[in-house]
Amino acid sequence: MAKFSFFVQTAENKSIGVIILAAGASRRMNEPKQLIEFGGKTLLRRAAETALESVGDGTIVVLGANFEKTRAEIEDLPIEMVHNEDWESGMSSSIRAGIERLKETLPLASALIILADQPFITANHLNQFAEKFRDPTCEATVIAAEYDGTLGVPALFSPAVFDDLLNLSGDEGAKKVLVKYRPLIGTVNLPEAAFDIDTPADLGFLISDFGL
Repeated sequence: MAKFSFFVQTAENKSIGVIILAAGASRRMNEPKQLIEFGGKTLLRRAAETALESVGDGTIVVLGANFEKTRAEIEDLPIEMVHNEDWESGMSSSIRAGIERLKETLPLASALIILADQPFITANHLNQFAEKFRDPTCEATVIAAEYDGTLGVPALFSPAVFDDLLNLSGDEGAKKVLVKYRPLIGTVNLPEAAFDIDTPADLGFLISDFGL
């Protein structure tokens, strides 16, 4: 597999690849939520541009359902696109596809996993994960967003836990790995991560409170 020039290996194995999960069919929305517009941009493009604006060393977007439509939305951006043809088996397949591509394109890098449907996440938020990870005093294996009394994504995973991510199955997400490694997790307080768009009601909230 070819290496892409927009991936840059940083010193001391502190490289970070941003992986955007955007392969789902949005069944509860009845339309591809990746292509819903918010603030003049689709959620997918917003997430991709957010990743590119961050201090990450490369961006991978995992697409699946509605592949041609979603691919067309971001094909002009300097990112690596992965077509997860097994997207129907659940989120674990997208995590696996993203991690496997990251290992090919940016060896030894850690993975900062984000979702395409968290519209309030900014590049500055992602940079907080990178800053914490690259702090010489940080010994955390995982750095996760903390909100509403729980941990979730965005979350940065070191290669030490990649096998756990690759061994997820079905619709299991990264949450299972966060639970397993809770004593070794660093956190970033990120209340903005509490909101994602899964249902028409979530979309209604965006429309009524923020406009589209």
